[in-house]
This record gives sequence, structure tokens and C-alpha cells, in this order.
Amino acid sequence: MNPQAKLIFATSLLLGSTITISSNHWIMAWAGLELNTLAILPLISKSHHPRAIEAATKYFLVQAAASTLVLFSSMTNAWQTGQWDITQLTCPTSCVILTAAIAMKLGLAPFHFWFPEVLQGCSLTTGLVLSTAMKFPPITLLFMTSQSLNPILLTSMAILSAALGGWMGLNQTQTRKILAFSSISHLGWMAIIIIYSPKLALFNFYLYAMMTAAVFLTLNSIKTLKLSTLMTTWTKTPALSAMLMLTLLSLAGLPPLTGFLPKWLIIQELTKQEMAPVATIIALLSLLSLFFYLRLAYCATITLPPHTTNHMKQWYTNKPVNTSVSILVTMSITLLPLSPLILTIV
Repeated sequence: MNPQAKLIFATSLLLGSTITISSNHWIMAWAGLELNTLAILPLISKSHHPRAIEAATKYFLVQAAASTLVLFSSMTNAWQTGQWDITQLTCPTSCVILTAAIAMKLGLAPFHFWFPEVLQGCSLTTGLVLSTAMKFPPITLLFMTSQSLNPILLTSMAILSAALGGWMGLNQTQTRKILAFSSISHLGWMAIIIIYSPKLALFNFYLYAMMTAAVFLTLNSIKTLKLSTLMTTWTKTPALSAMLMLTLLSLAGLPPLTGFLPKWLIIQELTKQEMAPVATIIALLSLLSLFFYLRLAYCATITLPPHTTNHMKQWYTNKPVNTSVSILVTMSITLLPLSPLILTIV
């Protein structure tokens, strides 16, 4: 792709996200979301492969439908209350429609079917943008309207997301699809807490974005799209493969690592809200996700490929690892001891 065109699309993405995040008026938020959608489409379809074109078409149709619902929800609310302010969403019908619209934007179950397909059709760097930056504006809209959302609806969608994200990722062999289902189950954790502690949901999103960015950039640097090639990369960059294993276990939420912090805080907050059964269910459902993270980690570091495989072992490389990968991986592994400091900031 032409560097100038890439710069225009990247700037448009930044501008669209900034407009949505900083707006108080529904029409401005909707315009920012539309700008985001139109800017990411050329980045998804830049390879001109039929699967990339299919992914871009699916993404466009789903996002257009979600944007229509956002506009319809805000218009219904304005008709009932005379308010276009985002924080003044008081009409119950508008709240339900908006929840469905944001769920479609995010890929939250039961509106999650497009996300793994779209992620599978684009490159790892575009997949990273779709999994992190593109989810930030819809999450901020949920954050701003959190006091008027329906708790039963959001809790049901959150548990369904955690269950489906874990269950459907079990038999995948493509790393991008596995990360897509990982994203769906993480969104379940954010959705379940956004009504009771919106700041905690945003904090969870920041940590999720950091860990996912570390995994995507690591996979991009070792050029791995499938589990079968992941098995042969340990000879190429042994240190990076070991760090990838730890980052994946952090995404799974295992205790000594950074990913344990948001899960611990969310379970604690749910217990305070007298929702211990819900906390137990979502904690048990995260074990499904843990299985495929362990599978990825196992393929990345511990296994030797079987002798029947057609893949050759890759040459060891002395090429230095990208600085951003090093910083993100380090933060994804070591932030748990700093949790008291982080909590005072949050």
C-alpha cells in the first residue's frame, strides 16, 4: 500500500476514535464511529486476496448495521426525552437497542460471529488494530452510558461471551482465530463489570490491549499464522518464544502475571455486589480459555514438531527484537507487584 494512503487511513482512525471519545452529542459520536469504519476497510482489504475482500465486506455490513442501531437508539431517546447528550440516556428501549449496537461493534456474544472471520482475513498488524484500537470508542460509549444500562441483559451477554469465547476457541488451529475468541471472552469480563465499576472495566481493557498487542507483535515478528508453524519457531528465536509463552499465560490470567490483576479485581467487585454465583460461573468459564492459551504456549515452547510434519526447522536469527515488543512483553508479565500503585492511579 502507498505510504501516503496508509498515513491518511491511520490519521483518520486516530481522528475518528478521538471524535467519539471526546464527544457529548450522539451525532458526533456516531460520525466518529463511521469515520473509524471507513478508515479501517482499506487496511483490511489491502492484500487483494479473496478472503481479505470477504472480511472487509463482512466488517462493513456488520458495522453499518451497528451504526444504524446507535443512531436509531439516540433518536428514540431524543424523541422521548428531548436530550441528545450521551450521558442522558434514560429511555429503557433506547438502552436495550444501544446495548445491542455496541455489542455488534465490539463482537460481544451473541453478535460475535463476524469477528473471527474478519480477523482471519486480515494481516496480523490490522488484526491488532481491530482487536484493540477499534474496540476503544465503543467501550467509551458503554462507559458513558453505564448508569442507565440493563444489568440483567449485560450480565447474560457477558456470561455467554465468556462461554462461547472459550468453547469455540478450543479446536482452532489458526492463531488469529484463537486470538479472536480470546478477545470475545475478555469482552465478557469487561461487560459484566461495566455497570458496577466502569473504571475497572476500562482498566481491564487497557491491560487486555497491552497483552494482546504483545502477542500480536510477537507473532508478527516470528511470522506465525498457524499452530503447525508455531511449533517450529523455537529454533529461530528461543528467548522470544519463551516470552510469548509467559505473555499467553498472562492473557489467561494466571496469578504471578499481570493478567491476574483485572480478573482478581472484577471477582472481588462482583462479590461486593452480592453476585458471588455470577463471579463463580465466569471464573469457571475462563478455564476454557486457559486450555487454548496453554495449547498455544505448549506449541510455542515445549513441543518438538512430529517427524511426519512437512515444516522445516527455521534458522536461528541474531536479529534484535523490536523495542516495542520487548516493552509490551515485559509489562504483560511483571505488572502484578505494582498493583497497589496502579490501583491508586485507577
